[in-house]
Amino acid sequence: QVQLVESGGGSVQAGGSLRLSCAASGSIFSINAMGWYRQAPGKQRELVATMTSGGSTNYADSVKGRFTISRDNAKNTVYLQMNSLKPEDTAVYYCNAHGVFTRGPLGDYWGQGTQVTVHS
Repeated sequence: QVQLVESGGGSVQAGGSLRLSCAASGSIFSINAMGWYRQAPGKQRELVATMTSGGSTNYADSVKGRFTISRDNAKNTVYLQMNSLKPEDTAVYYCNAHGVFTRGPLGDYWGQGTQVTVHS
C-alpha cells in the first residue's frame, strides 16, 4: 500500500512564499516521476510541476520562474517552493507519484490535497 502525505499548505498574502512537501511511504522500490497538480474551484485539475527520478523537470507556463520543484529520491519526497504567489495560484494542490515500482503492479498514486490560499 502506497500513501502520499502532503504538508505545507496555508494562507499567504500575494507576493509571499510557501513550501509544499509530499512524502511517499510503503514498500517502494523506485518512483519514475513525482509532481504537483492543482485544482481551483470550478476548474479542472492542472499540472503545476513534475520531476523525474533523473532530474528532468516540467513546469506549467503560469508558474515558470516563480515555483521550483525538487526531489529527494532516497526519501521518496518531493517539494514545491512557491515564491511570488498570486491570487490565481489559489487552489488545492495534489501530489502525484507516477510509475511507482513496488512488489505489486506498477501504479500511480495521489495525495489527499493541501489548500493554498493567496490573498490580494
